[in-house]
Amino acid sequence: VYIMADKQKNGIKAVVSTQSTGTFANELKFHTNLYSLNETKDLSPKTFLSMVSNFLYKRRFGPYFVEPVVAGLDPKTDEPFIASTDLIGCPMVTNDFVVSGTCLEQLYGMCETLYKPDMAPDELFECISQALLNAQDRDAYSGWGGV
Repeated sequence: VYIMADKQKNGIKAVVSTQSTGTFANELKFHTNLYSLNETKDLSPKTFLSMVSNFLYKRRFGPYFVEPVVAGLDPKTDEPFIASTDLIGCPMVTNDFVVSGTCLEQLYGMCETLYKPDMAPDELFECISQALLNAQDRDAYSGWGGV
């Protein structure tokens, strides 16, 4: 998980190597800092998602093998924002959850089954735990762990 701004984090999952994640995160941090200097304001998560999407699409023929997850709070309204992209930058914006990783299909199934809107913190923790554990049990490639 990389911190891009005060109220914004970016999780980057590497498909092939961790070298891609470091290079990609450094490029994003550079462009985020450049935006802050030029515009004299913090980058909103929606604008950051557009930047990530454009950056990945620009490299679509020689891509970084990463699947970024963008999570943050809007600087003006403090509304939560979550989204993810695929390898070539196609964004997926949602109000409830996003998943990324090797057991993507299994995680979607478990999250759609267990998630309900307006869950209490303990319920949400239990939902996340059960979704991770059960999805990984169904996918041998995932191994025995989750972040």
